[in-house]
Amino acid sequence: MNNDRKNLEKKIVKDYAILNKVIDAQRTLGHKIVVTIGSWDLLHIGHTRYLLEASKHGDILIVGVDSDAAIKLYKGQYRPIVPQEERMEMLTYLGFVDYITLVEDLNAQGQWQYKLIKLLRPDMFIAVEDSYPEEQLEHIREFCSEIKVLPRQAESTSSSDIVQGMLKGELFPIISEISDFGKKITDLANKISKGGKR
Repeated sequence: MNNDRKNLEKKIVKDYAILNKVIDAQRTLGHKIVVTIGSWDLLHIGHTRYLLEASKHGDILIVGVDSDAAIKLYKGQYRPIVPQEERMEMLTYLGFVDYITLVEDLNAQGQWQYKLIKLLRPDMFIAVEDSYPEEQLEHIREFCSEIKVLPRQAESTSSSDIVQGMLKGELFPIISEISDFGKKITDLANKISKGGKR
């Protein structure tokens, strides 16, 4: 592994206690701390625009990455597409992201327990519209000085749309072919069972 990649990987701090010490040092320097959390699966232009906009609201941007287990709970068994370690690494290459950490503190019902923001007490929490119900935003407000809700940053791109497009473009035609082949096999089996010719 080269030195550039090693330096970038220093942005990933999974241990919240260590991250808290780093953030305390940043606060001592007078830096405003901003936190946002997401899945960042199939990183796309909407994600990068959103994170760039989030970074403008403070001096230090901490990006929480939902764990694979968490994403499976709220997006379904076939997500994420990209594993958590790779999603965290992808974020290290964005210069406006200062620290990345894993978010995996869910209860048995799959609800986030706010451990990251309870410990860090960020100056601002950034959310994308429609990502948190108002009741949950009220809980988040207990641990942050301010919440900023940003609009979606891509009009025609989302990870879900990318996945659906891939399925429609690749998988659905294959399923259709298999279905057509299955019908031909069924017809042939019916003819044979009735004593007909092939």
